[in-house]
Amino acid sequence: MRIGTFVLAAQFPGQGPGEALHRAVRSTEAAEESGLDSVWLAEHHFVPYGVCPSATTLAALLLGRTRRIRVGTAVSVLPNHHPVALAEQAALLHLTSGGRFSLGVGRGGPWVDLEVFGGGLDAYENGFPEALDLVLDWLREPRVAGRGERFGFREVAVVPRADELLEGPGPDAPGPETVVACTSPKSVRLAAARALPMLLGMHCGDEEKAEMVALWRKAAREAGHPPEVVEGAAHVSAGVAQIADGAGDATELLVKTMPGWLRQGLDAHVTVDGRHRVMRDPVAYTELLCGLHPVGTPRLAADRLAATAERTGITRFALLVEGSGDLAATEENVRRLGADVLPLLT
Repeated sequence: MRIGTFVLAAQFPGQGPGEALHRAVRSTEAAEESGLDSVWLAEHHFVPYGVCPSATTLAALLLGRTRRIRVGTAVSVLPNHHPVALAEQAALLHLTSGGRFSLGVGRGGPWVDLEVFGGGLDAYENGFPEALDLVLDWLREPRVAGRGERFGFREVAVVPRADELLEGPGPDAPGPETVVACTSPKSVRLAAARALPMLLGMHCGDEEKAEMVALWRKAAREAGHPPEVVEGAAHVSAGVAQIADGAGDATELLVKTMPGWLRQGLDAHVTVDGRHRVMRDPVAYTELLCGLHPVGTPRLAADRLAATAERTGITRFALLVEGSGDLAATEENVRRLGADVLPLLT
């Protein structure tokens, strides 16, 4: 079982962005100190839901402040990036961290980001496969040309090469791990065709995640990937974690704190084309998350993680630990994951 944290750098009501980012940095340092496996960094623009606009930039800082823990993006939003620029950053972080960087990519949403960064709605609706393949080519090949509808350029040398790591994961992992956020059967099949592990969202329950893993395996087999690749894919399950001594104390805390952040953060999203959005009720959504994920006593948390692993086959977790909105409480939550929950999973 590989337990990591999912860091949104959430700006709670009454807080500034600096406070949210400081909590993100400190929770990562606490995660390494507590023996957790990884930290996954979200990326958002123009909303207080998460105030990190560049997951790779924050990853660079955190890789420099740590020595053991894996740091990944969850996710870098491909329609807002040139895929070559993103792949160059991924290669740089992979090489300079000794192989501790994971590149998580996703399609994002139909937000005004597409207008600001110039990708446009077509990049969101149709451009993801081309952009993803260009990223993968850059991380795997010595020379790359852009031959797609959106990205066209003459063949150029890949510098630095991501597979030139002198020390690290070895020849079976020549470049940084690439993970794809999947929210639909279409994205599951896209990831499976390329044998890329999935990042599955915290809004999904075990049954839905199990169905997505089964679809991924079926599509990967149909794409001709060998059984060991299909069965060994290291998918990641996102969730929420809050550890407390009393059975209902953790849920009570999150129901008090998370709805204000969710309401403020999600309401701030603006669509690029004015399409109608149906927003979740913040209290009901918080209660749903508390019921799905390791929120409660250490024993309950360990049991829920073990149950998810048994039902889905997923043994890597990215858990939101900042739901209290408080720095000291977040650090204590991370420490309890390491000290009180991890020993119950070994």
